Amino acid sequence: VCSSDLHRDAVEPGMRVAIVDDLLATGGTAKAAVQLVEELGGTVVGISFLIELEFLEGRKQLEGYNVCTVVNY
Repeated sequence: VCSSDLHRDAVEPGMRVAIVDDLLATGGTAKAAVQLVEELGGTVVGISFLIELEFLEGRKQLEGYNVCTVVNY
């Protein structure tokens, strides 16, 4: 799900959604995507990133969700 491209009819109640993004920095964009999915009745089953900038502590914004990153800095 890309939060800028999410249409209201893209997620139906009960749908399981994986969020994939290139970068986890402060976590704001991913948190907004999670909120959009959940407002539409979906369940976020995982959030994946290619790169995580650990020093910005963006993972704290996503506590309670299964977060996976490939490269950490």
